[in-house]
Amino acid sequence: MNHYIDITLRPDPEFPPAILMNALFSKLHRGLVNWGGRDIGVSFPDVAPGKRTLGARLRLHGSKASLEQLMSNGWTHGMRDHTEIGATTAVPVETSYRIVRRVQAKSSPERLRRRLMARKAIEAEEARTAIPDSAAEMLPLPYVEIRSRTTGQQFKLFVEHLPLQASPTSGEFGSYGLSQSASVPWF
Repeated sequence: MNHYIDITLRPDPEFPPAILMNALFSKLHRGLVNWGGRDIGVSFPDVAPGKRTLGARLRLHGSKASLEQLMSNGWTHGMRDHTEIGATTAVPVETSYRIVRRVQAKSSPERLRRRLMARKAIEAEEARTAIPDSAAEMLPLPYVEIRSRTTGQQFKLFVEHLPLQASPTSGEFGSYGLSQSASVPWF
């Protein structure tokens, strides 16, 4: 994690930054899946405490070779008019670290209803009565909305930036560039 690339969203009169970040993050996810690398992490340097959006900047972290290889596979196609892509740059010497991870809500009412219907062989209306919409767990975290390529369902991917730490922790990053244990430089 000795290099990074900043990708900044350009202001657009037609699309708010959150919508553009959703599209950019979806493309990044597909790029990471197609590339197969597990050594690229992400962070959102402009995330503001208490806000539900991740800001207008996505930062990719990794080795210079890994970042350049990822960027060469064309995953940003279709977003070039909406973004400014910075150069691959060395991480500053004096930096902190933090884990940026995905947090999943316990369950959505719709998923619980489908499960109940399958297990108990009941109708949708009975499941809706048993599990109301108010059963949804709402996380107070910023998120991106992406569509599952497997199910076609749109969902919120909640992102949590854990507290700063003095030294890095190692580990793998998933196909979203997030990790439960590996840290990224924070500056």
